[in-house]
Amino acid sequence: MHLTKHHGLGNDFLVALVDALPADATNLARAVCDRRRGIGADGLLFGLPSPDTDIDVIMVLLNSDGSRAEMSGNGIRCLAQAVAMRDQLVEADIAFMTDGGLRVVSVSTGSAPNEIFARVDMGPVGAGPGVDPSLSLAQAATADLGNPHLVVVVDDPAAIDLAVEGPSLERKYPEGMNVEFIAAAPTTNDVLDLVVWERGAGITEACGTGACAAATRAHEWGIVGPKVTVRMPGGEVLVEVGSPVFLTGPAEFVGSIETTHG
Repeated sequence: MHLTKHHGLGNDFLVALVDALPADATNLARAVCDRRRGIGADGLLFGLPSPDTDIDVIMVLLNSDGSRAEMSGNGIRCLAQAVAMRDQLVEADIAFMTDGGLRVVSVSTGSAPNEIFARVDMGPVGAGPGVDPSLSLAQAATADLGNPHLVVVVDDPAAIDLAVEGPSLERKYPEGMNVEFIAAAPTTNDVLDLVVWERGAGITEACGTGACAAATRAHEWGIVGPKVTVRMPGGEVLVEVGSPVFLTGPAEFVGSIETTHG
């Protein structure tokens, strides 16, 4: 199987542009995403042809543990780059049908040869399943961007032990939960610092849907304005809060791989 590898701020994905979803897609995702026995990635993205003329590509995302995810803000930018490379597009609007709904990605050239910038219509930010009252969190809220998020305000996100605190909070939700720990930057307006524990992938360097969830809830709390720079360990994205919310950030092509898996 031919794969390309891309990353959005260190949140890395393998991409397969194929005619049909493989029957063993779950096991394939686990195998190729394994960082010791496979190629290594946070997830495997499939781009499938659409029978609908208004939709360019159907997106299917499997996390590194094989579970299916509804949406990824970094992942969809990586998939958009793979489609743009295949179709030799420099600037384009690409319509994707995801498990979280229709998403349109506007692709433009990046600052490096292997990079694009993409502005993603992420749809509206909905209410999540609710905050478990037993958690005793000072300021927290859930959000839904096709996938669920718990946004928690802390003094210093960098001080959070993600490997402990992330799964501890996620376990409170039977369907799983992406957990973002955030704080407003102390000396810069409209900037959030964020670290994330992702459902199905664990600790990642960035999360696009998480950035949108965090910026939206922080704006509602009066912490930031409607245009928010979200700083994560892998880099920065711009979130424009609204209905829909827009996410702008880079995607970088890493390389092409022919794998015996699949």
